[in-house]
Amino acid sequence: MNAKINKILSFIRIILKRPSLINIVLESPFVAEEKFKKRYPHFISLPQIDIEQISDNIPKSVDTFILDGGSLITDLQLLSAIAARKDVNSYLEIGTWRGESVHNVAKYVDDCTTINLSTEEMKSMGLSPEYAEQHGILSSKNPNILHLGANTKTFDFASLNKKYDLIFIDGEHSYEMVLNDTQKVFKHLLHENSVVVWHDYAYSPQNIRHVVFQAILDGVGNENHSHLYHPKNTLCAVFTKAKLISSAFDKMKFPESIFSVELEKKRF
Repeated sequence: MNAKINKILSFIRIILKRPSLINIVLESPFVAEEKFKKRYPHFISLPQIDIEQISDNIPKSVDTFILDGGSLITDLQLLSAIAARKDVNSYLEIGTWRGESVHNVAKYVDDCTTINLSTEEMKSMGLSPEYAEQHGILSSKNPNILHLGANTKTFDFASLNKKYDLIFIDGEHSYEMVLNDTQKVFKHLLHENSVVVWHDYAYSPQNIRHVVFQAILDGVGNENHSHLYHPKNTLCAVFTKAKLISSAFDKMKFPESIFSVELEKKRF
């Protein structure tokens, strides 16, 4: 008991010295999960699907740097598989980072657009030049990809004046920004057969990121909850009105598939 009391007192002393550290607790996955359960007490997770459910063409290879902040190989495979469909001819991406996702999609789709904070705005926010200047280093090599420098908080999505077949939401992963991006996409950019993919719905394929999950549910509205899925072995959530066969999420389910991966390293 004394050990617990000492830890509590130590915690209080640290917080009194640096009050901002309380944000680490308030923004922790545990707190986010508790908030989620209060708002959606009957929503444990999204139903799961196999990638084969949403595309007949599953690419066997993708290009990736395999560095921090990027997508899993299976995330890139998911986007590529949807992009390879005959009914997907336009793509919009929110949040570009190094440009791996749009680079892979552009192998199948000619009309590709990305929206990301400009390098100048990122630097003005105090972000390091090394971080800011890495955005789009892969996708910028493709002149057919349109890179828009904008903040989605203030960007007029209606100005794009079109509907997109495939949209990838991978900007800032706070509740406020995922909600902002989701609501604006659903208000302005979707047609009846559009597919929307969110990155980082999960921390890992078996560990849900509840702050993003809640923003997705709030952003799409109750009427669209039945059209949301979690593709297995990815960090992603997907919206599609296609009729899919799904299964319940089981964090401790025994593996049903094993992936064989061949790596080829090239000089960038």
